[in-house]
Amino acid sequence: MVAEKKRMEGPQESRGISKQKWLDERKKKIKKLLDAKGLDMKEAYMLDTQQHQVAETKYKTLYDAHKKRTKKIYVDLEEYNRMKEADPEFYREASSLQYGKAPKVSEDKIERMVKELRDKDEKRKAFSRRRRFHEEKDIDSINDRNEHFNKKIERAFGKYTLEIKNNL
Repeated sequence: MVAEKKRMEGPQESRGISKQKWLDERKKKIKKLLDAKGLDMKEAYMLDTQQHQVAETKYKTLYDAHKKRTKKIYVDLEEYNRMKEADPEFYREASSLQYGKAPKVSEDKIERMVKELRDKDEKRKAFSRRRRFHEEKDIDSINDRNEHFNKKIERAFGKYTLEIKNNL
């Protein structure tokens, strides 16, 4: 009986914890981290990569923008409940015969949506990124790298080529 029990337990590790136990504990820790980040085991490599950090900040930025946009939305719960009670198939299933039929939307809601879209368009038009180049300056480069090279050359040899440029 004792010999059978020892056989079932396996040999004791002389260095402390067995490799299998260590791997199991490591898997549990990784699983806990993945659950906290909202990933599954196939995406475990993302914990060690820069991509995950970039993706995390991107999704956080998108979520913040979503919260900012939805802050202005007005929801009338009384009207919503009234519409839900009036239509027995308010939440339709795929097999419903009323597919594509939409409830009547009031004019003020449409006006509110149009106003929001116009405001969004005005903000987009008001935003302009800063230009790196001056439009009145002569173009003497074919791309950004060449422009940078030309600036270096101008710093080094500009005083010697000034007379030649004036004669052109």
